[in-house]
Amino acid sequence: MKLKLVAAVLMTALVAVSCGNCSQKSDKPVYLDENQPLEARVEDALSRMTIEEKVKILHAQSKFSSAGVPRLGIPELWTTDGPHGIRPEVLWDEWNQAGWTNDSCIAFPALTCLAATWNEEMSALYGKSIGEEARFREKDVLLGPGVNIYRTPLNGRNFEYMGEDPYLASVMVVPYVREVQKNGVAVCVKHYALNNQEALRHEYDAVVDDRTLNEIYLPAFKAAVQEGGAWSIMGSYNLYKGQHVCHNQYLLNDKLKGEWGFDGAVISDWGGCHDTDEAITNGLDLEFGTWTDGLTKGSTNGYDSYHLAYSYLERLRDGRASVDVLNEKARRVLRLIFRTAMRTDKPFGSLCSPEHYAAARSIGDEGIVLLKNENDVLPVKADARKILVVGENAVKMMTVGGGSSSLKVQREVSPLDGIKAAAPEGVQVIYERGYVGDVSGAYNGVVTGQDLSENRSADRLIKDACAQAADADMVIFVGGLNKSRHQDCENSDRLGLELPYNQDAVIEALAAVNPNLAVVIVSGNAVAMPWVDKVNAVVEAWYGGSEAGNALADVLFGKVNPSGKLPFTFPARLEDNGAHALKAYDPKSTVANYSEGIFVGYRWAQKHGIKPLFAFGHGLSYTDFTYSEASSNSSSMSGNGTLTVKTKVTNSGKLAGKEVVQLYISDDESSVERPVMELKGFRKIALEPGETKEVTFTITPDMLKYYDASTSSWTLEKGTFTACIGSSSEDIRTKVSFEVR
Repeated sequence: MKLKLVAAVLMTALVAVSCGNCSQKSDKPVYLDENQPLEARVEDALSRMTIEEKVKILHAQSKFSSAGVPRLGIPELWTTDGPHGIRPEVLWDEWNQAGWTNDSCIAFPALTCLAATWNEEMSALYGKSIGEEARFREKDVLLGPGVNIYRTPLNGRNFEYMGEDPYLASVMVVPYVREVQKNGVAVCVKHYALNNQEALRHEYDAVVDDRTLNEIYLPAFKAAVQEGGAWSIMGSYNLYKGQHVCHNQYLLNDKLKGEWGFDGAVISDWGGCHDTDEAITNGLDLEFGTWTDGLTKGSTNGYDSYHLAYSYLERLRDGRASVDVLNEKARRVLRLIFRTAMRTDKPFGSLCSPEHYAAARSIGDEGIVLLKNENDVLPVKADARKILVVGENAVKMMTVGGGSSSLKVQREVSPLDGIKAAAPEGVQVIYERGYVGDVSGAYNGVVTGQDLSENRSADRLIKDACAQAADADMVIFVGGLNKSRHQDCENSDRLGLELPYNQDAVIEALAAVNPNLAVVIVSGNAVAMPWVDKVNAVVEAWYGGSEAGNALADVLFGKVNPSGKLPFTFPARLEDNGAHALKAYDPKSTVANYSEGIFVGYRWAQKHGIKPLFAFGHGLSYTDFTYSEASSNSSSMSGNGTLTVKTKVTNSGKLAGKEVVQLYISDDESSVERPVMELKGFRKIALEPGETKEVTFTITPDMLKYYDASTSSWTLEKGTFTACIGSSSEDIRTKVSFEVR
């Protein structure tokens, strides 16, 4: 357990002992006085610490904690995995569970679902809620959120991130960061940077040009730091410019700490530190998980064998390492401690509260995306008397597994249970398995307790499902991916775009016997849909967490009008994705060439005139929205001025609903190659039937710039630009052009 502040005060109230390179102090320590400026407190504490104590706080002391300074009453730091919930307690040196009975949590929807809300208020609610859960569990650092860009639909960890567009991810990450940290809990934004695949994640060297790096892969991290005020950043496993990113001169020292002015601590991913000298000089502040059981080196204390431990201390003692560099690392870690563990005004937090369940459900409600709805198959008709639910994902727990985001939840509502609870009285809800996927249900000692064993053959499962579907008023197939290896899972990538476990055959068979079929995809990634023209409705439900089933049922039965929009492109074929079209993704290579450059996701599709299966920003509603012709307050803007663009949106349907109005900008006269259009703004608005609202976007010069690698600066060129406003990247409703002078 961490030291309590009361004990800390008692230990230091009299005199700070002088030793090593500490100066004699007889006054009350400034660092204990929270009325003093933060930097004064940090410098006072630093001046009282020995070299040994400074080194001690720079590395782990257990699987998820690092040491404080007991002599000075400075408490240890406790971290916890996220970013979708608070990980259960593990043993001191192991990943396995500690066996606590009071460490269950609420699982919030995966970050792909949060991004799909396109709603900053939902991001703030998410951050507030998960921050309160972390605070209640006395955690100081939440290891999340993740904002790596969706470069390939095969990345096993895409479900933890916020999509393919840097602007969307930048806007959505900031409220999450701010609200978590209001609880006195630091975020640790991850995985900085270029961790866009899980295959050979410790070995591949990302080769990416400077323009692509700055325009696509860094903006969300920059926003988290400069706008969100993130207190810590996690270095990624991969290499860049031949150096592992957990100790990378350019990304950590030059970019993050230098150019962006980051004043927090850089924390290594668990096992991401590989070299003592690079760890010392190249920006790493706090080392975790280098030998993941803590004792591999055979020392009395394996953590003293970390790169930022005895090896560092030896270099300091014999003059090979700079004390100034040590002080800067210790200063950053102390700053992190004072912002979190040493704060006395933190709220108490709360765990598994009704408010948090409501938040999880609200985020799920707004994130679910209605991809297709021909013949108004959805919502489920009020006169439906028999509903057939098919698919393993209708019953399988999804909060267990997938890597470090695996959770131990208080409860998880399955899609089947959510549908049963929402169905009107007298409606018969029947379940058929349809296919067999992963029957296991355990991760790091957390066990689902589900018995998913099945004796029927694949053919028999399909026949049984079709027999029930023949006379059903509604068929709901719930499939997609799961958290198993080579699906949506840390440390492995998918092997293809297709659905696993013979699901395509199940869907085709159901469509042949009943037109009232809705296919629900549970995933954090795009999937191929060879049957899409044969089914009337398709829903992307994501990993919805504890309230997954209730949120899905809200949308299926029309309690909630869907308003989610895709945060990444669903390609019709894998080779329609830029990284795969150029064979730039190779899971067996230790070199990852980002040869598609800035043309990621919809940028690639639009450049080459490729029609996606479902476009970035796409999402349907049970009502309709019409847009008026856009107008601007001027036909031109100067290089230091602004311009406003307006449109009116009307709910022309019969139901209340929400629309995400999206602003894309095209540079029509650029001297360099630019995307056809780029997302530069969005607004989510709620409209009653017949209601009209005006939506205004302010265009600033920064929104029009590109990164000029030759000058290492952002450049604005004069010429014609077009503001494109619509319901998705493929559904532009109105445009207005303007000149930049």
